[in-house]
Amino acid sequence: MNGGQIIANVLKLYGVEQLFTLCGGHIAPIYVEAEKAGIRVFDVRDEASAVFAADAIGRLTGIPGVAAVTAGPGVTNAITALKNAQMAQSPLLLLGGATATLLRGRGALQDIDQKALVRPHVKWLARARRQKDIGPLLDKAMRLALSGVPGPVFVELPVDLLYEEKTVREWYGMKNTGARSLGEKALQWYINRHVEGLFRGAGQYRPSPPDGATAPGFTTGQLQAVRRALQEAERPVAIISSGAMMRPQESHLLSAAVQKLGIPVYLSGMARGLAGHTSSVQYRHQRRKALREADCILLCGVPVDFRLDYGRQLGRRARKIAVSRSRAELRKNLSAEKALLACPGRFLIALAEDTATMPGWEPWKEKLGQREAEREAEIGKMAAQGVQGINPVALFQQMEKRIPGNSVLIADGGDFAATASYTLRPRKPLGWLDPGAFGTLGVGGGFALGAALHHPDDYIWIIYGDGSAAYSLMEFDTFRKYGLKVCAIIGNNGSWEQIARDQVSLLGKDTATVLPRSDYQEVARAFGAAGERVDTLPGFEAAMGRAIASMDQGIPYVINAVIGSTAFREGSISM
Repeated sequence: MNGGQIIANVLKLYGVEQLFTLCGGHIAPIYVEAEKAGIRVFDVRDEASAVFAADAIGRLTGIPGVAAVTAGPGVTNAITALKNAQMAQSPLLLLGGATATLLRGRGALQDIDQKALVRPHVKWLARARRQKDIGPLLDKAMRLALSGVPGPVFVELPVDLLYEEKTVREWYGMKNTGARSLGEKALQWYINRHVEGLFRGAGQYRPSPPDGATAPGFTTGQLQAVRRALQEAERPVAIISSGAMMRPQESHLLSAAVQKLGIPVYLSGMARGLAGHTSSVQYRHQRRKALREADCILLCGVPVDFRLDYGRQLGRRARKIAVSRSRAELRKNLSAEKALLACPGRFLIALAEDTATMPGWEPWKEKLGQREAEREAEIGKMAAQGVQGINPVALFQQMEKRIPGNSVLIADGGDFAATASYTLRPRKPLGWLDPGAFGTLGVGGGFALGAALHHPDDYIWIIYGDGSAAYSLMEFDTFRKYGLKVCAIIGNNGSWEQIARDQVSLLGKDTATVLPRSDYQEVARAFGAAGERVDTLPGFEAAMGRAIASMDQGIPYVINAVIGSTAFREGSISM
C-alpha cells in the first residue's frame, strides 16, 4: 500500500466525492489513487482555483472540500484562497506535497518552510513524518475542519511517504550494495534505518467511521429568553448571514423557520436566497435605516465588522441578541444583551417551533415595505438612465427576468458584482456564493467548478467585473473539458470602477485603474467554449437565450457585456 491509497480510504470514509488539484510530481499518488478509489479528480489551471472549488463544496455540502497541491509554489499559490476560506469559515482540507524527508533543508526542489507560511491561515496543520501517521492525521483534520467554527486545515505530506517502500528504496540508491569505504557503509546503514522507520507499522491503521462534528449548543432557557424579547418588541429586525449556514443539509428546515418566525429579515453572504426567490418577510433595501430604528436586533451568524460599520449601524437603544459559533465574533464591536455561543441555524429552527404567541409586527412591516418600494422605484429610474454602453442596473434587471429557477449565482468582482447583489434575487437557499469577509477577487472559476459539480442540472452564472475576470477566466478550459453548465457575465467598462470612482474624486487621477475593453469572449472560444460581445440591452437579452441553449449542450458561455458607468454605488467603498 502507498500513501495515496491511505489518503483515498480516509476521504471515502468521510463521504468525499471530488478532489481538486493541479498536477505535481510531489503529489501524484494522491490524485491517482483517489481516482482508483472512485473519487472524481478535477484538475484546474491554477492552485487557487482548486482551493476555491474545495471551499464551494464545503459550503454547499457540509463535508470538507479537498484540494491537493504540489510543494513550494503549489502551496504558496493556494494561500489567498486558504485565507479566504478561513475568514468565510468554510470547511476544507488542503493536502500539500513536500520534499522527501531525508532531503529537507538540503536545497531540494521546491523545499520551503510551508508550515510557517500556512499556519496563520488555518485552524490546524500537521506534517506527516511516517507513513503510518497519514491516516490518523487526516482523520483528525477532517473532524477539526467541521467542529466548532468550521474552517480550513492543512496536512503536509512528504513525497517519500506517498509512494511504496520499494520505490522509495530505489530513490535513495539502496539497491547499491557496492559500498566500499567505512563512510559509505555508514551512510547506507543510516538511509536504510531511516527508510525502515518511514514505513514501519504503515499497514496497522484502521480508520473508524466519523462520529459527527461538534457544535456549541443552547438551552431551553436561552430560547425562551429570546422568544420573550421578540414578543415584547415592536420593531424587531433579524440579520442572518453565512454563520447560520454551516449545516447546509438543514437549509430547507432553516428556510421554513425563517418564514414561520415572520421577523423582518435581511439576508447576507451565504444566507442570500434562504427565504426563496421572493418572500413576505425578507427586505433587501434601506437596512441601515431599519437597524437604526429597530428596538430589537437579532444577529445570527453575523460578524459585526466593516459591513455593519463596526457596529455603528446598530441602533444604540435596541436590544441586541447575537448567536454565533464563534466566541470572538459574539463580542467583536458589539455589546449584546444576550450573546449565545450556539449554532445559529439550529437555534433559529428551534426558535420557530413555537410561534403561536409571536406578534405580526404589521405596522413595522408596512413601513419597511414602503421603503422597499420607494428604493425599487429609485433603482428603476437609475436603470432607465442613458449611458454609453449598457446600463448595468438595467442589465441585471433583465437578467433577473431571464435566469431559470435552477440557477446558482456567483459574485466575483467589485462594482459590477455589488450592483448584482442589489438587483438579482437568488432562486433558492445556497443559490448565492461570494467570497465573504476577505473580499477576494478570483473566486469565480473555482466556485463555479464546485457549484457545477454539486448541482449538475443547475445553471451556474458567474458575475465578473472585467478586472476580476482575468483571475480565473482560464478555468473555461476546465469547464469545457468537463462539459459544465457555466456562463460568465462580464461587465466590461474598461475600469476597476469601484476603486477608480473614489480615487478620482479624492486624488484626481485614475492611475492604474484603466483597463482595455478587451474581447474576453475570445478566451472562452480558444478553449472550445462559446461566447459573444454585446453592447445593447436587446443584444444582452438575446445573448442570455443563446447562453442557456449552449449550456444545455454542455458548452460553457461568456457574455462580454460592454457597460457604462452610473452613480448607483457612489460612496460605497468599504475599508
